[in-house]
Amino acid sequence: MIKVSVFYPNGDGATFDIDYYCNQHMPMVQDKCGSSLKGVAVEKGLVGASADLPPQFVALGHLIFDSVEDFQTSFMQHADTIIADIPNFTNTRPSVQISEVRI
Repeated sequence: MIKVSVFYPNGDGATFDIDYYCNQHMPMVQDKCGSSLKGVAVEKGLVGASADLPPQFVALGHLIFDSVEDFQTSFMQHADTIIADIPNFTNTRPSVQISEVRI
């Protein structure tokens, strides 16, 4: 399995509408990707390495697929639509990482 992780950075002036992300954006992604998308998770940043530090990321989104090929086949055909929705919930520029899930 692979995990596609999207990291939304925190910083001065960073905004993120977690309700929109959870209730509008992620369901849209699930619908577009269909059955090849095996699971999703959303994390909201609370604190950094210690309680007095802000989180490095305001939010993280995760998508689980069986393979990179499944991700590319199901997600990439809708990438323009999915990416166009980003300004509806954040003013940050996300980073993406694709990882192999080992455990």
